[in-house]
Order: sequence, then structure tokens, then C-alpha cells
Amino acid sequence: MSASKNFTRKDFLKTSALGIAAVVVGSSFTSLLSSDDQPYFNLKPIGRQFSLEGYYIWCSCPIWGEDGKVHLFYSRWKKEKGMGGWLNGSEICRAEANSPFEEFQHKQVILSPRGGEFWDATTCHNPLIKKVDDQYYLFFMGNSNGKTNTKRIGLATSKNLDGEWKRPDQPLLLPGKEGSWDDHCTTNPAFVKGNDGKYWLFYKSWNTHEYETQKGPIRGNRKYGLAKADSPMGPYEKVSENPVIDFSSLPNNVQLEDAFVWKQHGKYHMIARDMGFFNHEYGLHLTTKNGLHWTKPEIAYLNMKHYITEPTPPKNLNRFGRLERPMLLLDKDGKTPRFLFGATQGGAFETSTTFVFEILSPKI
Repeated sequence: MSASKNFTRKDFLKTSALGIAAVVVGSSFTSLLSSDDQPYFNLKPIGRQFSLEGYYIWCSCPIWGEDGKVHLFYSRWKKEKGMGGWLNGSEICRAEANSPFEEFQHKQVILSPRGGEFWDATTCHNPLIKKVDDQYYLFFMGNSNGKTNTKRIGLATSKNLDGEWKRPDQPLLLPGKEGSWDDHCTTNPAFVKGNDGKYWLFYKSWNTHEYETQKGPIRGNRKYGLAKADSPMGPYEKVSENPVIDFSSLPNNVQLEDAFVWKQHGKYHMIARDMGFFNHEYGLHLTTKNGLHWTKPEIAYLNMKHYITEPTPPKNLNRFGRLERPMLLLDKDGKTPRFLFGATQGGAFETSTTFVFEILSPKI
């Protein structure tokens, strides 16, 4: 099964006419087609608000600090490693700005690969910063061999955003047993407190056999699972042997990644990077009431070229033009999305940077 370069609405109509819709019986999606192509978020670009000479910047997760500033937890790796350096040599850092309208300044390294026999020996990536009560929780991904098959979600904690972080000796969430849909890894953590009083941890994974045997530019089909715990610290138990978000019944190896979840108006919302539902440059928006059954995806945001015009990038930046790792900065009351942060290739140093949008209004 090959990956789709631009799986459009027209393509879905064609496949539906051919009876493909019958294949998706049992899917958690009520319909393949959205009734409206307008993006969920009405966005105003602010710009490339954080870059560092000599580094790729990725995974830009913001949070309001007690000091009124915006603290940005991000991942970086050295430019000479190329775009793939995130897998073997990324570290997690913190930057600050007085507001999302100002450029961020690097402040400190939070987590670096530890080397040796540690589970996060070769990379630290995917930071997701959350505050529960008086404690800060930094979910992240580490690996031990510089490859995808040892990616594991971990959790570091601190009382202060700029304080000492307690480093976990063991991962927070392990892959499934051999042969399961999630036997390859656990990565891309998304976290929210559920309406059942438990803490929900969504994670991305895929099947190793598919990953090793499929052909095409994107191997394996990335799905999302859900694990729950009574405390943010865990232990987390997976709610099912099956994923809660699964596009694998659709043609052309459609999938998604980089999920971010928040609660608003009594529902749980997700934004994620599209990997073929519409194309590979949009963001997706889905909702759920219970974490298990999600609505059909709609467009959350469009490709970067819709919002900004920039010079042609060097050939090595072959992901230029799309926003990845979408993260939201909510109002200080924690209820309303106000800014969209993401990572995108380009910038003055010809690597990748943090890009920030102001959210003018969501689609009602």
C-alpha cells in the first residue's frame, strides 16, 4: 500500500462510488466526507517567533508561567545532523517571551540524551508541558538506539518551569506485545484530564511487521491509542487492545500524527498533522465525548503557503510548506485556544523554526 501524496475529497468520492465505503464498517468515523472545507481555525500569522543559528527547532509547546510570560518547551538538534537528527541527538529546552507576539529567547536545556544503557540514551524529543495542581509534568519521547523501534514516552516533573526536573529511570508507557498494532513504539504524547476523573494519555504507534515490509515513502500506518491513570504519574493502563483513531481501512495508507488534545464546551478536541486524509500539508480537527469514538476529521488549518509567502527553500528542506507538531496556547483560564504554535522548515538559518499564529476565531 503506497502513501498518498494528495488524497483529495474528489478521490474519496470516487472510492466511495466504487464501494470502498463498505470496507470501513466498524470504523469509529461516522462519515468519510466533511460537509465544509473551511478550516476550523481562522488564523492570523504572527511569524517565525523562535529560531537558533546552527540548530533545527521542533516540537514547540507553550505554557503560561506564573510570571505572566510564555514559556516554550521545544526540541532542537544540531544543523549538521540534517532534518533526521531528531531521532539521534535531539534535546529538550526552554525559551521565554513576554507574549506570543514577541520573539522567544533560549533559556536552558531541560533534558539531554543520557547515553549508556538508559532508555533515553540517544534522543529526547516530543515535549508536552502540562500543569496539574502545583506540579509541572513534562511528557516526552526518548529512544536508546537512535532508531524508531526504541521510542518510548517518558515523564519528567518539577515544581517550577525553570527548576530542577526529576528524570524518570523508566518509560511511562511501553509498546504492545509482538504482533499488536502498537508493538513498534510509543510516541507523540497527548494528555488531558478526562470526564471520568482519570487522566488520559493518547499515544501514537504502529505495527513493526508492516513498517518493515511495506514499500513506499511512508511505511506503516500510524494510529492513536489511549491509556488512563488515576494520577498524571501513572501507572497508565491501555483502555483497549485496539487503537481509538485508525484510518487504515481507507485507501493509500492514510494516517495522522502529532496530536494535541484539549477540552472545550464539554467535548474533547484534537488537532493533528494530516498524513493523507486531505493531503500531507493540512492540519486535522476531530472531537470526542469519551476519548474512544471520534468524529470524522475536518480541516483544522491549511498549508503554510496559504498564510505566508517566503523565498524558495534549499532542496534539503523537502517538507517546506507544512506546519507540523501543532500545539495550542489556551487563554490563561485554560479554556479557549488563542494561539497556534507549530514547527515548520525554513527561516533565516535554513533549518526549521517555531511559527506562531493568532487564533481569531474557531469555526462555529
